[in-house]
Amino acid sequence: MSGLIKSIQERDPAQPTFAEVLFAYNGFHAVVLHRMNNFIWHLGLKALARALANFARFLTGIEIHPEATIGKNLFIDHGTGVVIGQTAIIGDNVTIYHGVTLGGVGRSGTVNGKRHPTVETGAIIGAGAQLLGDITIGEGAKIGANSVVTTDIPAHATAIGIPARVVGGDDKARAYG
Repeated sequence: MSGLIKSIQERDPAQPTFAEVLFAYNGFHAVVLHRMNNFIWHLGLKALARALANFARFLTGIEIHPEATIGKNLFIDHGTGVVIGQTAIIGDNVTIYHGVTLGGVGRSGTVNGKRHPTVETGAIIGAGAQLLGDITIGEGAKIGANSVVTTDIPAHATAIGIPARVVGGDDKARAYG
């Protein structure tokens, strides 16, 4: 828990104190509660995990399905309105801003039941962005605010728009878009 708080302190330009994060950051609370709910889910107590996740949403304004996989040091900044779906996978040191959806697009055509995005290590997802379906946001990629992403975004690329398109990043990312 202290590692997550330190990570948030390092990435938040507001430079919050330890106590501010511990007591006043709904993104921190949502991640801590998700860890508990995910544990309960994997014990096979799915109804209890879902009920507790719903209570966490009520407390934080952030909805995280208890089966979602979240790596270390997820920073949900100004997190109200964030939705993270059941089969979403989030790597380490990802930053997500308010109003982001990691959503599914239905059950038909899914491979192995995967319906939600994978966000790799170090990615940043701007406010209001909608990432939909079984797509991958590459390591260190940046998704602009209010973008709608329905295709893979390569590592270290910057994508913006509706639909999102790659507009910058390393040479590999530019070649992609």
